Amino acid sequence: MKPTTPTDSDHGDHAADHTPDRDCVIAGGGPAGMVLGYLLARSGLSVTVLEKHADFFRDFRGDTIHPSTITLLGELGLRERFLRLPLNRLQAMDAVIDGLRMTMVDFRTLPAPDRFLVLAPQWDFLNFLAEEAAALPNFELRLRTEATGLIVEQGRVRGLRATTTTADAPATETDPATSTSTDIEIRATLTVAADGRTSALRDAAGLIPDESGVPIDVLWFSLPKPADPPPPTLAYLSPRGMVLTIDRGDRYQSGMVIRKGGAEQLRAEGLPALRSRIVDAAPVLRPVVDTLTDWEQVKLLSVQLNRLDRWHRPGFIAIGDAAHAMSPMFGVGVNYAIQDAVALSNAIAGHLAAGDAPSGVLAAVQRRRERPVRIMQRIQRAGHRVISRTTTGDRIAPRWVIRLMQLAGPVVRPLAARFIGIGLRPEHVTTPQREAEKCGRGASSSDDGTAARRNVDAADTT
Repeated sequence: MKPTTPTDSDHGDHAADHTPDRDCVIAGGGPAGMVLGYLLARSGLSVTVLEKHADFFRDFRGDTIHPSTITLLGELGLRERFLRLPLNRLQAMDAVIDGLRMTMVDFRTLPAPDRFLVLAPQWDFLNFLAEEAAALPNFELRLRTEATGLIVEQGRVRGLRATTTTADAPATETDPATSTSTDIEIRATLTVAADGRTSALRDAAGLIPDESGVPIDVLWFSLPKPADPPPPTLAYLSPRGMVLTIDRGDRYQSGMVIRKGGAEQLRAEGLPALRSRIVDAAPVLRPVVDTLTDWEQVKLLSVQLNRLDRWHRPGFIAIGDAAHAMSPMFGVGVNYAIQDAVALSNAIAGHLAAGDAPSGVLAAVQRRRERPVRIMQRIQRAGHRVISRTTTGDRIAPRWVIRLMQLAGPVVRPLAARFIGIGLRPEHVTTPQREAEKCGRGASSSDDGTAARRNVDAADTT
């Protein structure tokens, strides 16, 4: 089914419109929501994904597609089609620390064929998933539809309430655009909150995340590459600051790490001061930094690190950032959200086909995914303490430690590649494909020859 925006059948005078029952309704069209929706629809289940925006185009979001995600796409028969998109493959990750360049991660040490990390705008990845899911007759994507609350009956979540927005007339020179909002209800066996770190459904379920203190924020901006760019470099770190340079072909998606809450002070100092700080930390950007001419080009990411103590209620579960907001450190947030989606699909698809979403299964999914999340967040907290030194003029480590890191590179690089690229508990697709076969989307992956790997049932608590 093609992506839909609200239609005339959704309109009413503030009255709720009951849509047909679905096996699963998912709030949030990000990586977790779209992957889960695709997997469940591929299994023959009826799925609706709600995305509050009119499209997926939002910049400065997670742009890293990890090797483990490429492997999952291979298991679904989507790998080669995805890799034909315009994207960048990164086989290694360099950093420059106190002027010393070192390769921190080498993905070429991973098992074939997925020995690289992909850098691609997140909207390209989401559009790709939406196009593939559109071939599945049980999949529905509702754009411009925002989840606002839960339908709870006899202590069990039976679906959600949402508001759809339909554009009535575009903006003109004299009049603003007009639109109509309509309240709807979508009833489903399972309701999933994949609506991010400010999840409305998580709040409606009465689930409150435990926040971890974070000493940093990130200012994101886009810069053209210099005429003679250096080798791909993830970050420049020194007592003068930390700047990220994520390769996007002819541009960098760049970020500057600042102390938590320091954005307003930087604004008060002005753009020339920001440009100067960027160049101090990453001199290679001197020829291009003057393209930053307006604060509208700079976006603040308020870094959060949190986790729900309980991810689920009867008939409801939160996944991805709605369950555990990850730091941008190591760029693993998208990967962990997708792993949540795969684990949930593996565990629940058979039960949904029988018309049930047992609470014990939802609890098992949390237990399965919570362990790697806890470990990664613990490591991210330690990393925050190190890189926050760049915001106070301190070295991240003594010079001799940095030299030792260079010498230990051959040992560290493959370990880091597995830790970042594959993760602590990688998931593999075990749900069957039913409707997908009818649409010619065979997961035997004739286009890449990758056999589907199997994992233990998500109900495994070990």
